[in-house]
Amino acid sequence: MPPSFHLNSQTVENGQAPQAPSGLKRVVAAAMAGTVAEWYEFFLYGTASALVFGTLFFKQTGNPIDGIIAAFALYAVGFAARPIGGLVFGHFGDKVGRKQLLQLSLVVVGVTTFLMGCLPTFDQIGYWAPGLLVFLRLVQGFAFGGEWGGAIILVSEHSPDDRRGYWASWPQAGVPAGNLVATLVLLGLSTILAETDFLTWGWRVAFWFSAVVVLIGYWIRTKVDDAPIFKEAQAKQELEANKQLGVVEVLRHHWRAVLIGIGARFAENILYYLVVTFSITYLKLVVQVDTSRILLLMFAAHAVHFVLIPLMGHLSDVFGRKPVYLVGAVLTAFWGFVGFPMMDTGNDWMIMAAIILGLAIESMTYAPYSALMAEMFPTRVRYTALSLCYQAAPILAGSLAPLIALTLLNNYHSSVPISLYLVGAAVISIAAVSLAKETRGKSLRVVDTEAETRIASKQKRRMP
Repeated sequence: MPPSFHLNSQTVENGQAPQAPSGLKRVVAAAMAGTVAEWYEFFLYGTASALVFGTLFFKQTGNPIDGIIAAFALYAVGFAARPIGGLVFGHFGDKVGRKQLLQLSLVVVGVTTFLMGCLPTFDQIGYWAPGLLVFLRLVQGFAFGGEWGGAIILVSEHSPDDRRGYWASWPQAGVPAGNLVATLVLLGLSTILAETDFLTWGWRVAFWFSAVVVLIGYWIRTKVDDAPIFKEAQAKQELEANKQLGVVEVLRHHWRAVLIGIGARFAENILYYLVVTFSITYLKLVVQVDTSRILLLMFAAHAVHFVLIPLMGHLSDVFGRKPVYLVGAVLTAFWGFVGFPMMDTGNDWMIMAAIILGLAIESMTYAPYSALMAEMFPTRVRYTALSLCYQAAPILAGSLAPLIALTLLNNYHSSVPISLYLVGAAVISIAAVSLAKETRGKSLRVVDTEAETRIASKQKRRMP
């Protein structure tokens, strides 16, 4: 793990930068392991939807776009199960512990991804092929629902208050890291194999390789433990007469923060899926770039994205969560009008610059999100609340983004409607984040105390 970008507020006698809190880097590695596995699969599925699934798992109509649209519709199905999984994993994660639920989610993700690589095609078993793909996608989405919240909380609750933005952004960097691994695997397979071999069996190898990624991640997660602040909250909860009620408590006492958390994700989520998933289809169908070139350009962009996320997390520790986030949300509104024309040139450097620009803007809204959310909810319901916010938004945002963009492109034969769609997403996030309070440097113990005081005051006012 790279060293932190700036010095802590603490000092040391020898004048050197203080080290990260004991075990924090191991915690970050454990959190990132699952995020890498998750996004390895998600980029893999998104790429396979554009390149393989539309041809192999759906009845062919003679129009290649129809199969891709059907594959992207299934892409959205996985998001539908995420909020349910987030609530279930979050509920038990707040009761039992973050670590155990994170290990379970990782195993389920690994099994379902591996089985996707074993599925027969439409020509072999007919409509059972997309049916089984839907089932595995739902189970996988359920497990994914508990992954992000647990990973972010595990790091956030171990992090020092003045560096939480930086350290909590590292699990977010697992997104491009997972995409890098997936791109590297797909790029290698598409380069080594003939296109017919890749379509026949080569793509399956990429799904089977997820087992290796998951096993490594599971082993790393056995080496960490829950944070002291969670154990204290858990012990306190055991002594209370009224046990925490999970999502009921979250929606009853923290509904404003939930709405902010959901709205804040629109710009980031839609921009990301347009840049990373839809652009593959756009470059292939409109610009007519071959698969290997697209994957190579994506690989370079993901490498830059990996560096940018912790940098933006660091900036949120310096300038605050809201300023970094709002600048990114405003820039999101303009990317479509710049990025798609850059891709239309067909020049590799311009295409890569367009993708990197999109991911740079996205990192400004993605990196601060983890610390901002962790600092908005108390420890006793943090897992449930974060999972709810993070997983509910994509149902209306990222899950539909590739499908909506492809439909707009098919109907209008222009990128302008897609760019206007992105403007609408940016407006929603700007409005949501503007309503949030700045939380930079805030102690999680203070968050717990403030929540207890506010809830007690509300309950006292209701008493006759």
